[in-house]
Amino acid sequence: MGKLTVRALRAVLAVVLAGTVFVQALMVWVLVSGSDPEDGSLPLTPLRVITILGMVSVQVALVCVWRLVTMVRRGTVFSHAAFRYVDGVIGAIVAAALVWFTVTAINAPGQRDDPGVTVIMGGVGVAILGVALIVLVLRMLLAQAVARDVEATQMQAELDEVI
Repeated sequence: MGKLTVRALRAVLAVVLAGTVFVQALMVWVLVSGSDPEDGSLPLTPLRVITILGMVSVQVALVCVWRLVTMVRRGTVFSHAAFRYVDGVIGAIVAAALVWFTVTAINAPGQRDDPGVTVIMGGVGVAILGVALIVLVLRMLLAQAVARDVEATQMQAELDEVI
């Protein structure tokens, strides 16, 4: 991975992380201060809490990706240490899907006249879970690469002993 690519990715990750922290802080302020009264048309307090939790899952994924990029830059990504960060990304994606399903459930009663919206939202949740499965497959590929790297290191050590 080139230096420009790493810098660009880190810039994007930093901007998204700063943005989510800013929005979370505003939402927590609104919840704590009670300065935004609900008119009853939408359950805003539960949606705000769910949004804050959803942003936490995004932040966890961002931090894990940052650490993985650091490992790629150092050439240490094909190690057992990378698994905890990949697992963190998978967990964050699953958590985001659960948050999305919760939003869908809260929104569903308001969509009785047009249940297609709820079905579409459920489909988006399933698609989010599909992304988690894709990352799980990539984790399996990483496991194979780490195993091959360990095997190659052992064979090199044996070859060095012979020579």
